[in-house]
Amino acid sequence: MNALFESIHTGTVTVTTYLIGMAVALLCGVIAALCTAYRSHVTKSFLISLVLLPMIVQTVITMVNGNVGTGVAVMGAFSLIRFRSVPGKAKDIAAIFLSMTAGLACAAGYVGIALLFSLLLGAVTVALAHLPMGEDRTMELIITVPESLRFAGAFDELFAQYTRKHRLVRTKTTNMGSLYKLTYQIRLKDPNDLQAFIDDLRCRNGNLEIQITEGAEGCEAL
Repeated sequence: MNALFESIHTGTVTVTTYLIGMAVALLCGVIAALCTAYRSHVTKSFLISLVLLPMIVQTVITMVNGNVGTGVAVMGAFSLIRFRSVPGKAKDIAAIFLSMTAGLACAAGYVGIALLFSLLLGAVTVALAHLPMGEDRTMELIITVPESLRFAGAFDELFAQYTRKHRLVRTKTTNMGSLYKLTYQIRLKDPNDLQAFIDDLRCRNGNLEIQITEGAEGCEAL
């Protein structure tokens, strides 16, 4: 058991120890990607990044290996890269830190710790995905109403019947001021009632346009 906490680098880095570290880093990246994708909506490019990130980190840290000059050169090279990304979810950020930590452990030679860490964190991630907290989907509802309709409170009865939560977040005029577009954030009680909800809304807004899309909380990705 004590061998788990010993580094495979007894002195200088050899081809064998480097390849072992790369293999374990790849395995850790695959574990991180699979556990992150479990019951979650993530992009393929993000999963590929999670797989490659531990190997990249391991190679970078191995190149530095206590050499101050090389460390400064690597830091300067990475400072030339400009990163652009959309706002990410907290779970995605945690997955990135998981992959980076596994890569750092492999670079230090602690491949056993890296693998054990990835397995434990992966198991915790999968277990937390089964918890019922935060299961409700936030959706964006856009209702077009005529200017003759007093929309304040006009849909409260339907919201109470079909939604757990609703909030008016934006109001704008359209079609030369003859129409209003109301934007709500809603959480449905039962997703299977979506069509019935839309049909009842159409009866209230004069059969004008109604649009429901996945809310911003469900569309974030890295």
